[in-house]
Amino acid sequence: MDVLAKIKRLMRERRWTEYKLAKESNLSQSTISNLFLRNTLPTIPTLEAICNAFNMTLSEFFMDEQEKTEQTLITTKLNRLNKDQKKLIISVIDNIAK
Repeated sequence: MDVLAKIKRLMRERRWTEYKLAKESNLSQSTISNLFLRNTLPTIPTLEAICNAFNMTLSEFFMDEQEKTEQTLITTKLNRLNKDQKKLIISVIDNIAK
């Protein structure tokens, strides 16, 4: 995965500038600018701050679109179940995932 390309795509989707990303992530603008100018990968703490700005977790950042779609579908269906149904589904998953 091209981490910088993904950050740029997320910025483009939100119409954010480097300045806006820096502000939202509580990072210096030079930190953000240097990522792109030097084509360097962010450190984990920097990437965590960027993900927080985008309102996503690190695992969500690294998920591909199909995984996100599947996870959203599962979560949506799970939220429709009552408490007992959820317990049953979790039990089934536990048995399958052994």
